[in-house]
Amino acid sequence: MSAEERTAGERAAGERAAEERAAGERIAGIFAAAGVEGHLHALDVSGGREIAVRADEQVVIASIFKVLLVLEFTRQAAAGQLDPAERVLVAAEDRLGGWGTAGCADDLEMSLRDLAHFAMQVSDNTAADLLMRRIGLDTVRMLAAELGLTRTRVLGGPRQVLESMLADVGARDDAEFARIFPVLPPERVRALRVLDPDHTTSSTARDMTRLLGLIWRDEAGPPEACAAVRDYMARQIFWTRIASGFPPGTRVAAKTGTLPGLHMEAGVVEHPSGESYAVAVFTRSGELPTRRIDVDLAIGRAARTAVDALRAG
Repeated sequence: MSAEERTAGERAAGERAAEERAAGERIAGIFAAAGVEGHLHALDVSGGREIAVRADEQVVIASIFKVLLVLEFTRQAAAGQLDPAERVLVAAEDRLGGWGTAGCADDLEMSLRDLAHFAMQVSDNTAADLLMRRIGLDTVRMLAAELGLTRTRVLGGPRQVLESMLADVGARDDAEFARIFPVLPPERVRALRVLDPDHTTSSTARDMTRLLGLIWRDEAGPPEACAAVRDYMARQIFWTRIASGFPPGTRVAAKTGTLPGLHMEAGVVEHPSGESYAVAVFTRSGELPTRRIDVDLAIGRAARTAVDALRAG
């Protein structure tokens, strides 16, 4: 390589680094305007370029852990270790609240693959818990280690989260929790273990984009297993977070996570021109309502800012 070529390469690298820093500053401004503490990591799935804003700090990942759970399910199905059509009874005592089967009045039966579908499409906690029982918590933990997710700690599934919350507020069952929780003072809510990354399932924004990159490159398991996870993620019905930042024609396959004061999403933005970008955004607000459209839209703007910067490079 000639001296001129080296100089040109160094200049281009410097320009890219400057643009990435500027994008990080714009993203930090978006979080500040929304009144949240934000963490973001965005990664060009094929090229490896990245945008990072507090991307290596430990954060609660809530329902985003379901991506890892469903990946382990699709891997076991691809290996013939289980039959995805295997039937599972969803009884009243299995219901954990939230979306999906939690609203059913009667017992129902569905396949393992339909449990995976509901866990991803509507973040059905009951479906995820039953899938976890069949897959095994230890296998999910081993998968995280195998994939090099060194900062990802899975302490349990949705049932363990619920039991932790019941214990922390002193409720004996769901009905008592429903009566107690709405009148708890904010400081009691903020003290819940499920909101502390040191005491619940947690990871980093960088670990989550690593996971998504491996899935999108068919490096997280057999190609058919990775393709199945991509398909499940594309079925998610929630669009107000990452997807809200992008125009029609841009495909976003993602998984949300929500707890009081915590709003997050990790997904892959597939641009019409063919590039794919893994983005993980985690926010913590001083306000506790779980419905915060302003925070959701800020997540979308931050994701768009990061992807635009990567594309410009």
